[in-house]
Amino acid sequence: MKKTTILAAIVATSTALTAFAHGGATGIVKDRMDAMADMGKAVKAVTPMMRGEIDYDADVVRQAAATFSRHAGDSMTELFPEGSGGMPSEAKDAIWSKWEEFSALAEQLGIVSEGLSGAADNGLMATGSSAMSTDTMMGGGSGMMGGGSSMMGRTGAMGNTMTTAQISKMPVDGAFSMVTQVCSACHTKFRAESQ
Repeated sequence: MKKTTILAAIVATSTALTAFAHGGATGIVKDRMDAMADMGKAVKAVTPMMRGEIDYDADVVRQAAATFSRHAGDSMTELFPEGSGGMPSEAKDAIWSKWEEFSALAEQLGIVSEGLSGAADNGLMATGSSAMSTDTMMGGGSGMMGGGSSMMGRTGAMGNTMTTAQISKMPVDGAFSMVTQVCSACHTKFRAESQ
């Protein structure tokens, strides 16, 4: 629960900083900042449901999933043509030097977004908790971000990924956690901290 709160704080801060940064952005940089803000709003709409703070609404989850999906894959990578870094962009140069890894994360966002849409009718996990622990996603040897058999692996490679169909069978909070972890992995590697 603590990590979920931290993740929500990061999203809120990122959204506020992105709004501030938009002041000097134009062209493709503004387009990608707008796309990131759009996804940030979708995360903010769904997070309270995953925490059990508001009633669950599968339609809102599907709308959020559609937002993530709309900005995934080629739609994401097309927003980062080579040479479009520098202020006011928050894109690290690593995007272009590690293009295959960046592209793989953009594709993975599409997979988990479609899985989230499919999981929308599954409801929240039936444990005592109202939301899946981010420890499960980021933790040990079989966690999403963890060790050798993980989704992201220690090196960030995209080996052993789950399919959209597999994700669609999960409780919706697990699928949502996968979406936010793909976003977090991309931001950690490819987004500069705002000053």
